[in-house]
Amino acid sequence: MAVIRGNWIELDQKGTGPGARSSHAITLVGHMAYAFGGEFAPRVPVDNDLHVFDLDNRTWSTLQVTGDIPPPRVGVTMAAVGKTIYVFGGRDSEHKELNELYSFYTDTNKWTLLSSGDAGPPHRSYHSTTSDDRHVYIFGGCGVAGRLNDLWAYNVVEQKWIKYPTPGENCKGRGGPGLAVAGGKIWVVYGFAGMETDDVHSFDPTLGKWEQVQIRGEKPTARSVFSTVGIGKYIVIYGGEVDPSDLGHMGAGKFTSEAWALDTEILEWKKVDDGLGSKNHPGPRGWCAFSSGRLNGENGLFVYGGNSPSNDRLDDIFFFRLIQW
Repeated sequence: MAVIRGNWIELDQKGTGPGARSSHAITLVGHMAYAFGGEFAPRVPVDNDLHVFDLDNRTWSTLQVTGDIPPPRVGVTMAAVGKTIYVFGGRDSEHKELNELYSFYTDTNKWTLLSSGDAGPPHRSYHSTTSDDRHVYIFGGCGVAGRLNDLWAYNVVEQKWIKYPTPGENCKGRGGPGLAVAGGKIWVVYGFAGMETDDVHSFDPTLGKWEQVQIRGEKPTARSVFSTVGIGKYIVIYGGEVDPSDLGHMGAGKFTSEAWALDTEILEWKKVDDGLGSKNHPGPRGWCAFSSGRLNGENGLFVYGGNSPSNDRLDDIFFFRLIQW
């Protein structure tokens, strides 16, 4: 089995932060990490504050914001393009699925509602979001009538939605999938489709075609609600739920602590030797907030909080980087 190496760093935290939560979102703009949404008690949104963590001095603060401030929600996603953050969907305090797209401009601390209603993707939560230098991508999630497998892009330059072709039946509707951009393609990895899945699909936006990707060798255990990031040619996944709770979202399922990297060029999974069991390792968890970003000049994966095997919400922050591959 192919193995590559990586390591984790736990970041100290000062100031008053968001606290323990899961089903929330985080994204980075420069050296600032912005966190929004989430729950402490199952299905109960905590707040709609926008919390910011300064990676230079490791200090939390809560921003004073203006504009169209989103209501509290869980199962929400966010991604950044340049200095603008985009927040989509989620589930409100009445357990209703949402489909508003908001932007937050970090230079002015102003929220703007960009689309809602019939404009853009249908209502959903526990979907996945990623971005490149021009688009914010939305895939799957839990919709009003069931799990979804549709792919959308919001063009931030032209300020309009693009609906891509729907994948074939092999790519079932799913919640909590991984979504990443690598090699000019958009990759959908795993997720919960009534059961934990272990399939990989890619979409080529230039050709407008989906492909179910055949992966060589050993692969990670089927899982959902894990952390995902693209690092060069690799799609790195960490943690996630490998066996759902009998109580559904009200309970904690079985979580994994493993990290794997998918080489999108040779289509092979590689197990990551990341110091499992060391004091800096985040251990088993799922439903985390996560984002790509840079720390000390290196690209990697930020993971904040999430749910633990004991069903306790977490409030720690870790940074992962590949160190040998």
